[in-house]
Amino acid sequence: MTIGLDTISVRNESTNLAGFCRDRLSPLARSDQRRWGEVYVRGLVTVPGRKSIRRICDTVVGARADQCLQQFVNQSTWQWEPVRRNLAEHVTAEIAPRAWVVRDAVFPKNGANSVGVASRYVSAAGRTLNCQVGLTVMLAGDSAGVPVNWRLLLPRCWDDDERRRDRAHVPPTQRHRPRWQVMIEAVEEMRHGWGLAPAPVIADVADQQDVEPLLRALEERGLGYLLRVGQHVPAWSSRVGNNRVLTVGELALLAVRPAARTLNWQIRTEARAAATRFVASPVPCEADAPRLGHNVRLVRRFQPARHLLAQWTVGRNRPRATWLTNLNVARLPQLIDLVKLDGVAAEHLGRMQDDVGLRHFEGRSYRGWHHHVTLASIAYAYRLGREMEESREDLRIRPYV
Repeated sequence: MTIGLDTISVRNESTNLAGFCRDRLSPLARSDQRRWGEVYVRGLVTVPGRKSIRRICDTVVGARADQCLQQFVNQSTWQWEPVRRNLAEHVTAEIAPRAWVVRDAVFPKNGANSVGVASRYVSAAGRTLNCQVGLTVMLAGDSAGVPVNWRLLLPRCWDDDERRRDRAHVPPTQRHRPRWQVMIEAVEEMRHGWGLAPAPVIADVADQQDVEPLLRALEERGLGYLLRVGQHVPAWSSRVGNNRVLTVGELALLAVRPAARTLNWQIRTEARAAATRFVASPVPCEADAPRLGHNVRLVRRFQPARHLLAQWTVGRNRPRATWLTNLNVARLPQLIDLVKLDGVAAEHLGRMQDDVGLRHFEGRSYRGWHHHVTLASIAYAYRLGREMEESREDLRIRPYV
């Protein structure tokens, strides 16, 4: 009997995935949990289209085992934290992440009973959606990003709705909290609970009105950060006397001067190449808040730990984007490379939506949501690892292509 190359490839794929799941799910104590975890991950990787529990069972198990898989994902009490730590250690070894990128993941929903669902404005979509919103910390390298830690952002309306909380099995300790507090908790778990070496924290908080608590929390913990902020945000936290506080946008306009660190950059797309300019400037101390007037000048004494980074498109009179950072702005090219990592992470999180069924979860429980996003992260790490391996093999075979 002749075995075709496609058959060998499928068998190799199955063996590789089985070994990957065995390693990533090793923190689970029970063999049946590890077995059902592999079934679910295999379904997320291999089932085309919508990856519902029924379709996964029909494709992977070959028998109607819906109730067993449903129980494993939604009702089982297995702990997701050790599995995420195991995944984070694997991803760290594979891609040598240069940053921890914090992003929101939106899960559109129908109805009002899925855990944490509410009607809210989603800045990424530019409209109001009925949805769940998760916060994820991604380990990001130059060309890859994998989410390893997750939090579900509970809206305030769920705090006192005991009926919905009971139905969704929301723990009593889980309540609505400011996004920055949830973010710090997730980062601290990775640093202290998992023992990972911290990398610069990158986040887009341009839709937030008050970013000072987040800035101070990161600085108090000695963490490097690069936060994209709105131009309406105050450049420092309080005003002195009758001085009006400069906003980040106003400070960016004043920053274009000979003393600023400036770098011109070419952004190339398939359609065209656009010239852009990055300007880095120190943020003044609160005690030196300048008076605004016709002869505005920047103060001489600065807070060395905090800088403004502004991106200007040639020909525009306003900055395209603004960031606050405590990283070394003397190495401006490296800082711009970190800016790009936010885009890398966004691209990979977007791919996860359908590639491994991140937004296909149909369950309503708090445990089920955390189980699903954890297993989806494992599935995506596997797919990404296979892509990287194939790229390396292709480069080995055709080094000059």
